[in-house]
Amino acid sequence: MFLTSPLYRRWHLHWGATPAEVSASLPGDMLVPTAQFRATRAITIDAPPEAVWPWLVQVGCLRAGWYSNDLLDNLGHPSATELVPGLQRLEIGQWVPMSPTPSERTALKVHSFAVDDWLLWAKSDTSWSWKLTPTIHDRTRLVTRIRTSYDWSHPGTAVLGVILMEFGDFAMLRRMLRGIKVRAESDAGPIRPIRPIRPIRPMR
Repeated sequence: MFLTSPLYRRWHLHWGATPAEVSASLPGDMLVPTAQFRATRAITIDAPPEAVWPWLVQVGCLRAGWYSNDLLDNLGHPSATELVPGLQRLEIGQWVPMSPTPSERTALKVHSFAVDDWLLWAKSDTSWSWKLTPTIHDRTRLVTRIRTSYDWSHPGTAVLGVILMEFGDFAMLRRMLRGIKVRAESDAGPIRPIRPIRPIRPMR
């Protein structure tokens, strides 16, 4: 009952975010106008945006991982603890795989971005945006927003989506934000790409 209480839900949907950040517009907000799940979370990182950005660029299953629960998110492979040069090229339409076999239905793609400023991943029923705002003392305010619409024409898929988003998303996302923070605050700095990304074959 606690997990479904309005008070807990409001807390986890806005974890770390200020009221202004929750109400602010972010890229991708209009991609899923009828979203039933809307979450805005944030964290302060003691590093400038250009040191945070590369950690977002390399995210993905069997890429650098999700900096979260590797057993669930990355097939048990440990998430990268340093920047990977071969994963630093970012392109529109590039897969952000949640599994080894990404598909149009299950995987996000890079929708649009502005380097060191914001990044938007999306698929037909979901938008996931990241906003990097520089603050005093070379810090970054990292805000992330997920908007999802459940497709009730496929009840089984919709119910699974509700379970994953309402009960699993927060634990994963909070750990991911903290994982990005720890990594960006380490001695590793931003790097330039030196080789192309290994392509991931989509599932047909």
